[in-house]
Parts: sequence; structure tokens; C-alpha cells
Amino acid sequence: MSTAPKPAKSAKRAGTSGAAKATLADKLDRMGLRRPIDFALHLPLRYEDETRLTPIGALAPGDHAQVEGRVIAVEVQFRPRRQLMVRLADDEGELVLRFLNFYGSQTAIFQRAERDALPVRVRGEVRMSFGRAQTAHVFEMIHPKFRLIEGEVPLPTVLTPVYPASEGVSQLVLRKRIEAALEHVRLDEVLPQALLQSQHLMPLAQAVRVLHHPPRGEELSLLDQTHPAWTRIKFEELLTQQLSLRRARERRLARRAPVLAPGTLVQRLRAALPFALTGAQERVAAEIAADLQRGHPMTRLLQGDVGAGKTIVAALAAAQAIDAGYQAALMAPTEILAEQHFRKITQLLAPLLDGGEARIAWLTGSLKGSAKRAALAAIADGSAQLAVGTHALIQEGAAFARLGLAIVDEQHRFGVGQRLALRVKAGADGEEPHQLMMSATPIPRTLAMTYLADLDVSVIDELPPGRTPVLTKLVEDRRREEIIERVRHAVAGGRQAYWVCPLIEEGESGDAALELKTAVEMHAQLSQAFAGMQVGLIHGRLPVADKRAVMDAFVRGELQVLVATTVIEVGVDVPNASLMVIDHAERFGLAQLHQLRGRVGRGSAESVCVLMYATPLSQTAKERLRVMHATTDGFEIARKDLELRGPGEFLGARQSGDQLLRFADLQEDGGLLDRARDLAPALLERHPQAATARAE
Repeated sequence: MSTAPKPAKSAKRAGTSGAAKATLADKLDRMGLRRPIDFALHLPLRYEDETRLTPIGALAPGDHAQVEGRVIAVEVQFRPRRQLMVRLADDEGELVLRFLNFYGSQTAIFQRAERDALPVRVRGEVRMSFGRAQTAHVFEMIHPKFRLIEGEVPLPTVLTPVYPASEGVSQLVLRKRIEAALEHVRLDEVLPQALLQSQHLMPLAQAVRVLHHPPRGEELSLLDQTHPAWTRIKFEELLTQQLSLRRARERRLARRAPVLAPGTLVQRLRAALPFALTGAQERVAAEIAADLQRGHPMTRLLQGDVGAGKTIVAALAAAQAIDAGYQAALMAPTEILAEQHFRKITQLLAPLLDGGEARIAWLTGSLKGSAKRAALAAIADGSAQLAVGTHALIQEGAAFARLGLAIVDEQHRFGVGQRLALRVKAGADGEEPHQLMMSATPIPRTLAMTYLADLDVSVIDELPPGRTPVLTKLVEDRRREEIIERVRHAVAGGRQAYWVCPLIEEGESGDAALELKTAVEMHAQLSQAFAGMQVGLIHGRLPVADKRAVMDAFVRGELQVLVATTVIEVGVDVPNASLMVIDHAERFGLAQLHQLRGRVGRGSAESVCVLMYATPLSQTAKERLRVMHATTDGFEIARKDLELRGPGEFLGARQSGDQLLRFADLQEDGGLLDRARDLAPALLERHPQAATARAE
């Protein structure tokens, strides 16, 4: 009995040790470092030059330098805060080392160096300081790296890599793990030698080892990633991605989908349109119609600037599916946008369908009770030939009888998984529905080539006739009263106006209610300023029925001014609204500003968008406002937005957690991307083994 506690105590120690090891393993795992190849491809962020020593007398302010000297004084001072001051000297001068946060063990190291006359090697940024007499200028380093030199410690012969790290994972740990991995990992070259030579590419294994053990004299090209080793790594990444996308496309083309031939409904819809389609609409409608008649699933992205007429093209595609005896579904990210689609498509298609509106189902998360059960039943038994709604269309309980076409609007606002969920809704006889994704946020060319190469892309690059260009004005918010008077004048002339308040995210403001408060206060101010005029208010916290009522009143012209948050960002079409004021425009992203501006200029009247901003402005905010003022071209705005934000927001990738490019930069490496895209099909055809090894 007396010995029983001992094994438990020993087990506890073992468990603690195991837990500590697991903690490091978990941290490495979260960094994606699991296998030797992961460590081998964990490439440096930057490099430090520890291959040389600089005499203290040769230092200059701003230098990142390494010096070696003897400690001549160690002192803990209070001026006013506690800090460790160390004076280091060599044959040419003195240097002050200042530590504002330090441990007793660090003080002890410097005291020992002073007592035993041991040299200390120090690396850091050189700054100006004052001598002890406060008269002579001397140099100092704040929190430098330091090392006590005992015996022979030769200088490194190569640059020292600095790796991406996380809390609890030191550079020392990473270097040891990476060195161990490099000793055992195989970096076999799978690209043909002739291809390497024709593309002037360094072999993969050589490139990886150069980046981990960089030679002296090549610092600049390594740091700005123009070195041939970086070129090979980036090309490898882009080529692998292009091959993977092409393989995904091949797999899609091997799957079965219904053949949807156009019939009388498409013809009658075209005949009933009160306007002629633009040339761009005709072109993309023909591309989609041809895809739907093939026996493999269409996966097409339909791009078009705000107001380009994407909904009509989608309606024609839906009519083609219905003609062929299948169902179509249209999913939008918000109820306001979904309802706009529902109304427009119902207006177009219902008079042409046997059964009229009963053949079009409406399904959203707010639909309750018998109305929801009826919609689900109509979708499930096929009596609903078209279903329009929000993500409720892909939730559990929504089952289609014979889904032939899934349309997803504003595709980037859904996660990748959500976009694909409609695709996996079973079609008839194991067939996969066709998928049409729509976006009014144009995708820049490099982004489409990199992430959407497995899709077909159609672009409506022409606005319908009669649309007037929107004049954009930048106004500082100290002129707020002047802008209010401008709104009054527009309304007195029979026009309508939007006043958009910023959507403040909780993480930005710390107060999720600030969005609502801002909108409510602006509504109260304008209601008082516009006595005798009707001012409406709409925001995301309103019940769905109230939002619908407000929008209906604005569409009918019963409200002259609509105060709103970004719930009106997409899908709202009121031709009589010719003035938009975006309050605190500096808080909005480029894509949001472009979408909001697209709510005006939808009629024949001259339209104005006022971007009202508060100072001081950040550099990014200045650039966003400058771009909005300079152009209304959605593709140019998207290109600039890609520079400012990166690719994740365009693709909805951040919602899915998908990792974007690690090494290549779409802005800097467009030439490499072109080379990789051109080479991928040839590699698949002539060297399928190498292509398969790289694509998987």
C-alpha cells in the first residue's frame, strides 16, 4: 500500500512531459508542419546577415549590423522606468545596449562577460543615443540579439533564414526541424529536363536548398524574391495549381448532366420582353444555352457590371431548363436580393407558365408554418418548376424532384461549400444539375486565371441603352448641411434619394448596435430636415416583413428618401432614384462602394453619387476614394480592389478556409502565371506522369 503512490507520481511526470511534447506538435500542426516535406517547403520570410562583423567605429544610424566586443559596464537604471544598460566596446568605439524588458538571467550573462572578459556578439538596429555626460553622441541598440562567446564560435558562411513562426515555436526549433527534414526528404524532379531548360528553371531540389542555405552576395534578389530559386518555387506552385484546375475540369466533363434543349417557353419569353437584348447579353445567353444542351455539367460564371442585365440572362437559362422538363433554382445571399429576383422573374415567367405564379416557389429562412411546408412540398414533388430563395434552398429538408439548373447570384458572398451544395442536389437518374454563378463584382483576369480556370466565364461587357453614367463627387463631411440641401432639391424635383450609413462590424467598433444607431439618428435628422416629405428607414435588424414594406413603399414612390445600411447593396432597382449619399464612405470597401453606386443611374435622369468622408483618412481609404472618383469601370475597380485586399474576398475562399497562394503574388508574377497556364495542357498531353505527380 505504501508504494502505491509512487507509480502514480511517476505517471504524472510522464504525462506532463507527453503533454508538453504534444503542445509543440499541436502548434506545428496548426502551422501545417506535419511531414518532412512540409518542413522542407516551409520557406524563409527574410534573411539576416550574420556572416560578418562590423567594427563599432564603422556603424551608422539605421544599420542592421552585427558587432563583437567586451562588456565594460552593466547597470540596472531607473530613468524613469527600470531598464538594463550595457556598455560594449571594441578597439574602435563604444556601443550602448538597452533592454526595457529583461530577466535576471540576462543581467547575469552580461555580468559574467564583464567579470571573465568573455566577448559578446550582438546583432540589432543601430540608433543614436547620448553619452554618459549627455554631451557626446554614441550609438545604441534596443533589445538586440546577443550571444556569449566561449571558445571558438566561427561566423556562419551563409545568410541566416528567418521563418514564419507562431507563438511557442521558436526560430531555433524550426531550423532544427527543417535541417532534419532536408537530410531525409526526397525532392525528386518530375518536370522533364528539356522543359526545365526551355523555361530557364532551376531544379527543384537546388532551389529549395538555396532558399534554406542562401549564399552571400545574393541578398537583394533573395529578399525581393527575384532570385532564380524563388522563380522556380513560384512557377512550381502556379503550374501545380493550373494542372489541378485542368484535372478538375476533366473530371467535371466526365460527369453526367441532363441535356436541356430550348423550346417554346424560351421563345415566348424572348417575344414578351419589352426591350431588345444587348449584343453582350445575346452572346452570353448563347454560350449558356449551348452549355445546357451538353451531357456534362455546366459550371459557368456570368460576370457583368451592376445594371448589365444578368437577371434576364438567368431567366432565359431557367426557361430552357423548364422547357426540357426540369426544375431550376436561383439562390441569393440576402432576402432583399432574393425577393428582387423573385419579383422580376415572376413578372417575366409567370404569365407564360401553365399555373402561373403557382409554378414558382419562394423559400427563405424567415418563411414559417404552412407557407414553408407548401413551398418545400412544391419543390419536392416538382410542381414548382422554379424555386427562388436564400440559403434555405440548400438546407436540410429542401429536396428537388428533378433539378436541372442551379443559379447562384453574388457567388463570392457564399462560402465555397454553400455554392457547391446546390450542385450536389440530386438530379434525375443520378445526373448532376448544371450550375450558373453570377457576380456583379468583376473578377480580375489574373484571379480568374488562377482560381477559376476550371470554370467557363461569360462577361456582359455592355450596359443596356438608356443607362446614364453616374457622376461621383467626393465631399468632406463638414459640408453635411450642403449635401442635405442637395437631397432636398432633388426630391423637390420629383426624384428619389438614398442615404447610406456605414455598417460597423463588431470587431471594428466594439459595439454591434452602432450600425443601427447611426441609421436611426440619420433618419431622425433627415425626417426633421425634410418636413412634409416621407423618409424611410431600412437596416438588417428590421423584421423581414418590415423590410419588405419599406422597400415596396420606396419602389412605389411613396417614400422620397430611403436611409439604409448596406442591405441595399445589391438587387435594388428603383429607376426614379437618381441621388445617393454614402455617409462615411471611407469605411466601405471598393466593391461595396461600387455596388452601392450602382443603385442609381438605373433610369434616364442624370444621377449623382456623393461619397462623404471624414478626415483624417488612412492611405488605403484615400486610394479607395480616388479610384471611385476616377472610374466607373467595374473591372478596373476590381483590379485595384485585388491590390488592396487580396484574392480571398473575391472568391468567398476565406469563408471556406481554403488556402490561397503561399509564394506567388498575382500582382507581381503575372508573367509566371501566363507561362504556367500555357505549359499545363502541353504537360498533360506529352508528360502525363509528371503532370499527375504535380496535380495531386
